[in-house]
Amino acid sequence: MSTIKIRDTEIFYRDTGEVTGKETIVFAHGLLWDNEVFAPQVDFLESQYRCIAFDFRGQGKSPATKSGYDMESLTEDTIELISKLVEGPVHFLGLSMGGFIGMRIAINRPEMLKSLMLQETTADPEPEENKPKYLKLCFVAKWISISLIIEKTMAIMFSQSFLKDPKKIELKNEWAGRLKKLNRWTFTRAVRGVIERNGIYQLIDQITTPTLIIVGDEDIATVPEKSQRMHQVIKNSKLCIVEKAGHTSSIEQPEAVNQAVSGFLQAL
Repeated sequence: MSTIKIRDTEIFYRDTGEVTGKETIVFAHGLLWDNEVFAPQVDFLESQYRCIAFDFRGQGKSPATKSGYDMESLTEDTIELISKLVEGPVHFLGLSMGGFIGMRIAINRPEMLKSLMLQETTADPEPEENKPKYLKLCFVAKWISISLIIEKTMAIMFSQSFLKDPKKIELKNEWAGRLKKLNRWTFTRAVRGVIERNGIYQLIDQITTPTLIIVGDEDIATVPEKSQRMHQVIKNSKLCIVEKAGHTSSIEQPEAVNQAVSGFLQAL
């Protein structure tokens, strides 16, 4: 566990796995979460790869800043982090917001990537109908109580199959507890950075990096049809639909995600 100076802030990251002679996977989490959302994948892959999982500014253990939450700024943060920590290109796995960053790197700095893995993400801008409800959740969390938004947020982040599974009650409660620990005064900046992002669908046909697209079949935040649209445009991409998973398949169905990622990397 370490921090590194990146532009105007410090970024927290975990660096595990054998370094010498190993290829590197960089893990970029989604909105509201942190590097722990990839813990099952890091545990599974670290014997074969160097794994670097980091927290975006203002999330997880990376300190909040007054600005820099737009996707272009976060992309600059990520490019600098990779450049400082790794010699040569990396494999990049981005979940939701992390996928927004991964696509931007693949378009603008393709030489930095050996492969691109996009999980529960989209190249489209945030649908206009979503923005008011997300901003309302932010308002309630910031000015009243973050506990009041937990149930609705969990329903966005996870599938009904996961939330209603009696065998996963403990895991569900763990991730609900993580939401309760969010800093209600700062996470609104990250939410705005996501929902005010520009769409890049018209640019993703420029991606030539080998690409794996993963999506949960019950994802309501970035529905599977959005992944299918990306798959149709990104040349030679692979599409994996994970059953009984929503917007956080790395936690909901970790074995399926592990096998999809491992199989994709081994086939390169």
